[in-house]
Amino acid sequence: MNNDRHPGPATRGEIFSWALYDFANSAFTTLVVTFIFSAYYAGRIASDPIAGAIWWTRAIQVSAIIVALIMPVVGAMADFGGRKKRYLLLTTLACVAFTASLFWMGPGDAWLAAAIFICANVAYEATQALYNAFLPELADRDNVGRVSGFGWGLGYFGGLLCLAIALGMVTGWLPDGDDLNVRATNLLVAGWFLVFSIPTFLYLRERQPRRPAPFIENVRRGFGRVRGTFVHLRDYRQAVRLLVARLIYNDGLVTVFAMAAIYAGAEFGMETSDVLVLGIVVNVAAGASAMAFGFLNDRIGGKRTIAITLVVLIGTTVLAFLARDRTAFWVAAIFLGLMVGPNQAASRSLLASFVPPNKQAELFGFYAFSGKLSSVLGPLSYGLVLGATESHRWALGSIVVFFVVGLVLLARVDEEEGVATARAFPAE
Repeated sequence: MNNDRHPGPATRGEIFSWALYDFANSAFTTLVVTFIFSAYYAGRIASDPIAGAIWWTRAIQVSAIIVALIMPVVGAMADFGGRKKRYLLLTTLACVAFTASLFWMGPGDAWLAAAIFICANVAYEATQALYNAFLPELADRDNVGRVSGFGWGLGYFGGLLCLAIALGMVTGWLPDGDDLNVRATNLLVAGWFLVFSIPTFLYLRERQPRRPAPFIENVRRGFGRVRGTFVHLRDYRQAVRLLVARLIYNDGLVTVFAMAAIYAGAEFGMETSDVLVLGIVVNVAAGASAMAFGFLNDRIGGKRTIAITLVVLIGTTVLAFLARDRTAFWVAAIFLGLMVGPNQAASRSLLASFVPPNKQAELFGFYAFSGKLSSVLGPLSYGLVLGATESHRWALGSIVVFFVVGLVLLARVDEEEGVATARAFPAE
């Protein structure tokens, strides 16, 4: 082993450069997955809006399955080789390239657009797992909630600024002929992601030991480490319980956000510009609450923080289902924003406190596994209910089940035991 790393405590500048990656990558989920390209795909690229919505859920499912299958191994490879940062760079560049390619997609390109989106989404989710794996190195239990919440909050504000620019592009800065004003937002996302991720690669330090090895050896070791983790799952009992609970409740979050723009257009006749304004307000709420709840997380613990958000999300989903006018829908959307940031930040920080030092990227690969496996069930449920009822309202109402079941499973997580296990686990 060539242990040429000198960890040292994380500086404020390094933490900021790490959090800035959230600022950079949020443009993808905000504009491509949630507010613009998803609606453009269903309404213009696909031949029929209902079919387009169903195909969109299928594209999310396929990308989720791919991520679920590959990320634990990729994470284990990154841990073994001490190359999380290098893998993060490669997956970032891949996501940027595929996202830029969506600019050329138009009516009639449904299958090709779906394939490119799947590639972009797989690359994006891979970046998330690798980026999240740095959190245990940058924070301890006393400040992990604030550091995670700061990253999520900065991410939502990044999404907000990018969304504001996209709103200008869609509503007048660019001509709408051949849908140029909408398609160009994909180039905005690609450029935003690329530029604002640069500080992360310049200043974020790799702390795990470097193990130079051929690629095939890294792959072999990666599979071996994942196999060993499965064999000794009982050693990570609380982490596994958290991942299972998140598998369910994250299903609801992913589905609600993936279908938000489509739902707003179908049920309330909201145009792209209306949806973008709504998105800006939701991002302001999400960013502010993610940062504020970070302090609460460090005070009462990640488990309780997640539980609070799930209770409110259950009520919010019911309100959205019952909403019969835009005002009620706006209220539901704002409460969704207020809870989604703290939920995601607390989930990430709680797992970080359960992770042994030598299993960071691997267990966050399983975190991606649980998140993406869950992304299969929610969209599938939405698509099946939509296909059976031709009602987006009933399809959305079905999602409340995921929040309820996730809350029940979360109750089984013992936070203190999970933290103690991570601290006691022997280093390699």
